[in-house]
Amino acid sequence: MITLVRRAAAVCVLATALAACATPRPAPQAPRPAPSAPSAPSVPPTLAPGPSGLTPVFHHGPRTGDRTVALTFDADMTADQGPRAAAGERFDHPGLIAALRALEVPATVFMTGRWAEEYPDQARSLGRDPLFEVANHSYSHYAFTGDCYGLPTVSADRMRADVERAYAVFRKVGVPDPKPYFRFPGGCYDRTALKALTPAGVTAVQWDVVGGDAFATDAEAVARQVLDGVRPGSVVVLHCTRSAAPTTERAVRRVVPELRRRGYRFVRVSELIAAANGRAEPPRAEVPTLEP
Repeated sequence: MITLVRRAAAVCVLATALAACATPRPAPQAPRPAPSAPSAPSVPPTLAPGPSGLTPVFHHGPRTGDRTVALTFDADMTADQGPRAAAGERFDHPGLIAALRALEVPATVFMTGRWAEEYPDQARSLGRDPLFEVANHSYSHYAFTGDCYGLPTVSADRMRADVERAYAVFRKVGVPDPKPYFRFPGGCYDRTALKALTPAGVTAVQWDVVGGDAFATDAEAVARQVLDGVRPGSVVVLHCTRSAAPTTERAVRRVVPELRRRGYRFVRVSELIAAANGRAEPPRAEVPTLEP
């Protein structure tokens, strides 16, 4: 009996050993690939220089293809309006920005450097929100031509510095990726201004639809003007200043659902410029009908 037990135990030990040998070993893991280098930030689309190498001017995107429209908002504050802001005048418009976020409308904000200094938290928030892109509207909001809605003027030798000063303020307040797009204060420009800004490497962005919200009191009239003017590829100019454009938020809440009902898709200016395939329109020395 003891012998049988010893034999059984020996068989069990042998079977256990054989089973262990038969258990496959885990295959060696292939070496992990080295982490890829972070991708470089994409370069915003711009237009090729205009005739004689002048700053290119963009008015609207292609009229064919998708029904796209870009809403743009000028965040205006001139260099000499600090005392008015200190006295309580509001050059920002948080309600409008909240409405755009609630409606999920991408937009381009053309911001003056002085506005970003006055409202650094809002400038930084806009710059870091992927719904928006921040572009340049000069530092001072002084005109780049004479006779532009009564605005003070910037001399030709200071124009580039005024634009670059705005970019410096954007960086200082934490706007991470301001676009190389520039909107002339009041929309006023001429050949001298286009030549002065050529070294800055910006694309000047105008518009083809004037919202008419500056100093307006009738939001429905503003909405009708936008809706009557929009075509595929349109750039709409509106304002992001509560004191000077108090009806804009209400107009936007009317315009957005109606344009979507008509099949339009809202985009930022950069998408329209990309769709334009680098085809700049000939610069036009013009003074559009827009209040400063």
